[in-house]
Amino acid sequence: MKILSVNAGSSSLKFTLFELPEKKELISGLFEKIGIEDSFYSIKVNGEKIKKEVALKDHSVAVKYLIEELINNKVVDSLEDIEGVGHRIVHGADKYSKSVLLNEEIIADIESFNELAPLHNPANLIGVRAFMENMPNTPMIGVFDTAFHQTMEEEAYIYPLPYEWYTKYGVRKYGFHGTSHRFINKTISEYLKKDNLKVISCHIGSGASLAAIDSGKVLDTSMGFTPAPGVMMGTRAGDFDASIIPYIMTKENKTLDEVMNDINKKSGLLGVSGVSSDARDIEIAMDEGNKRAILAYNIFAQKTANYIAMYNNILGGADVICFTAGIGEKGPKFREEIIRRVASLGVEIDSKVNAETFGKFGLISTNDSKIPVYVVPTDEELMIALDTYDLIN
Repeated sequence: MKILSVNAGSSSLKFTLFELPEKKELISGLFEKIGIEDSFYSIKVNGEKIKKEVALKDHSVAVKYLIEELINNKVVDSLEDIEGVGHRIVHGADKYSKSVLLNEEIIADIESFNELAPLHNPANLIGVRAFMENMPNTPMIGVFDTAFHQTMEEEAYIYPLPYEWYTKYGVRKYGFHGTSHRFINKTISEYLKKDNLKVISCHIGSGASLAAIDSGKVLDTSMGFTPAPGVMMGTRAGDFDASIIPYIMTKENKTLDEVMNDINKKSGLLGVSGVSSDARDIEIAMDEGNKRAILAYNIFAQKTANYIAMYNNILGGADVICFTAGIGEKGPKFREEIIRRVASLGVEIDSKVNAETFGKFGLISTNDSKIPVYVVPTDEELMIALDTYDLIN
């Protein structure tokens, strides 16, 4: 069965076509700068990557090019060969704890959550609409980033704020990267052949979040009402004193929106280092002796280590720690420094194996480590496709 997995952003559209249940990737691609000048897309098929510069007026145009590529590359003979399309939806609030078949009623429901994810949900739904227009008879499935975290108990998701803010306005922790954390938990549980595994899942990239998972249930996660809190990220500050916001508004004569933009887009690794939000650039600057880059690296490692230690406590002792996403999969230097800072838990990295584990699955801790540490490459597109496959069947 051919299943298409789609992740639509405000000016981008990422896709992968899978053959299931074999989990075979047939073709993948990314459309960029949709609705902007110099738009283009790249396709990867049969091990070959092709880039084409085309005018992408809107997402519907991108979808038409996508369909052309599927047929021209003989991945499908016709659109009828695709039996389902799975769409990433960032926010399902506390209403959706699993993936659903999309219809007009549910789409309207998702639109009502737009103010909770104004940069993401509207863009996700643009993608849904574009595919519905071109493939009206194909089931469309919504897979929510927030769904996996809806297994949290009240004590984990209720903020110590006036309770009426929760009952009136839905102010609570929702958590994000749920599709990735669910994939990591599923992968490591199957690998270790253990259903009741206690997992600390570390999705560490430009955006970063951790989750404490016990037997497939999320006990806590680091992101909150929005993706802003938690650990330090590429351009996001993570946790900090909220009183700083009005203070800076006064000192800098900035609006609330301007300060929030600074917190979300000019902070984190970028804000502290002054170099870049990219961990690779931070490492280069560190090698050159850049003190602010070294400071950013140390803060990032400590903030992440703090969450690992806290989640080990919440789990009553973790069975495994997993690293995933950009830095988690391809940042051995960052991984080693993070684990060095939780040595009190009896965790120890094998430096040689860690350095050689780059973008691939592998155990990177020593045999003596009390908690094994794995690198587990995430595949949110595959998770979306598997959910779509399961719902259709």
